[in-house]
Amino acid sequence: MPGPWQLCFDDGHQQRYLPDRQAVLRYVLAIGPKAASKRFEVFRESEPVTLSDGTPGGRRFLLAEVIDLSRPGETERLQAELFQLANEEKKRVRQRLSSRPESHTFETGGGPFQRRTR
Repeated sequence: MPGPWQLCFDDGHQQRYLPDRQAVLRYVLAIGPKAASKRFEVFRESEPVTLSDGTPGGRRFLLAEVIDLSRPGETERLQAELFQLANEEKKRVRQRLSSRPESHTFETGGGPFQRRTR
């Protein structure tokens, strides 16, 4: 699973950490009309920082995209991408559900649970 996403907006005064691309798009579409600035910087977690002595130095986020809702068609583009991601997620869920169901019986006998008799 990819690492979290960081969203910075309102000229860097606000930031949110979100789990996936769908969450980023939903958040931008919901908050965008109310935000002080229509520019959102989207960062994606990348490989962690390594200090010169080889020890881990912390998380690192790299700029993945700048979303500017003042650009013509930007909102529609985000809505279309969100719709596509939601459809892909539905397909993945359906595929998992259509796979062989887990057995509710013990594998040893393959049949129903055995009753105890006195």
